[in-house]
Amino acid sequence: MTRDRPAPRAHTLRTHLRETTRLAVPVMLARLGVLTIVTMDTAMSGHASGDDLAWYSVAIAPQIPLLLVGIGLLMGTIVMTAQAVGAGRTERCGAIWRTALVHAAVAGAVMGLACGFGEAFLLTTGQPEDIAAGGGRVLTALGFGLPAMLLYVATSFFLEGIGRPVPGMVIIIAANVLNVVLNWFLIFGHGGLPALGAEGAAIATSIVRWCMFAAAALYVLRFVNRRRFGIGAAADPVERLGPRLRRIGLPMGIAHGLEASAFAAMTLIAGSLGAVAVGGYSIPMNLLALAFMGAIGLSTSASVRVGNAVGRGDSAGVRWAGWVAVGVAVVYLALIAMVFGLVPEPLAGLYTTDAMVIAIAGPTIVVAAVAAIPDGVQGVLMGALRGASDVWPATFLYVFSFWVVMVPLGYWLAVPRGLGAPGLMTGVVVGATVAALLLGWRFRVVSARSVRQA
Repeated sequence: MTRDRPAPRAHTLRTHLRETTRLAVPVMLARLGVLTIVTMDTAMSGHASGDDLAWYSVAIAPQIPLLLVGIGLLMGTIVMTAQAVGAGRTERCGAIWRTALVHAAVAGAVMGLACGFGEAFLLTTGQPEDIAAGGGRVLTALGFGLPAMLLYVATSFFLEGIGRPVPGMVIIIAANVLNVVLNWFLIFGHGGLPALGAEGAAIATSIVRWCMFAAAALYVLRFVNRRRFGIGAAADPVERLGPRLRRIGLPMGIAHGLEASAFAAMTLIAGSLGAVAVGGYSIPMNLLALAFMGAIGLSTSASVRVGNAVGRGDSAGVRWAGWVAVGVAVVYLALIAMVFGLVPEPLAGLYTTDAMVIAIAGPTIVVAAVAAIPDGVQGVLMGALRGASDVWPATFLYVFSFWVVMVPLGYWLAVPRGLGAPGLMTGVVVGATVAALLLGWRFRVVSARSVRQA
């Protein structure tokens, strides 16, 4: 079989910046779009009532770790596809996509079923009975969309790995429009429908997620060259690719789960302080997550470009791809941090009109401004390490940064020291900074070695 030419080497800073941003910008917008759905759900639920805001916030806390574990399990799709493209073996990409779809369907079904036990889980974490009951209903509704979301993620990772990030961006923009329309009907009860509040937002999101997967799969089947990328080929069956996908994805799933569950634990600590506290903490955390999703676009770009360099055996390209992505992230996140620091109360007002919640959220957003840069940088460095197939060491560094440092420090500042939501966010600042420093050290070590494919 004729092989494609390996992906070309980049030789100048300008070339690296161009290639990094070419991949990163549409992925950044796509990742921001994914979280914008959650942001609109949170904001529109908050305008329904303070209770709905609390219910949606505590439901998202355990649901996001589940989702991110699933996304981490599928990260091998980008790495394997990018390395195949870098080596000129594009005909293997279709089999990688099909293997990822199988894994996404199984993981999504298991996680969706787990969401049905949301109320019991929230009660065990110390949530008040009314918050646990409302959050449990929201979590169950979100669970119906988890399989679709992972199937969409597998498909978008495949497209990003072959250098086509724009379709995912277009799909997520359309999905946000559809989500707002459905929220308008289901949250507030327009058009003769019952007003379901936060539960209506979750139902709308699940519907949108199935539409996203359908659109992405249709694009692959209609517009991706079937022969060049092996869309229908029988080469490299699941039993060969599956172990490799899991070898890369398992530590990434664990790493994402550890990170996300640590942040979820911080939200649950806030929830134990009452509805006003969890609302005041969840707003700045949502804003920080929006900034982080932009950084995740650069993380994906770093994964693809590092993976391409690994595929062609280009050690210098690995270093350039990783550090250029970090530099671009610092500039982007500095601008975001400036906005957080200048207008914290107006930003909080986008989510709620409750003066008590805004009074807590405002100072916490200022602290979140400090967290933005290290939090995003550690995400980009994780992407660079993922592209180099160096995943287990980074997982252990995540355990230390977020569970040994961030959560205990956040709890101590928020509860025994009485600082509440700002204390929790201070813990985030310290934990993210430790993670960025440790992952930066790890990438420096890895990028100094000769490269090889996973």
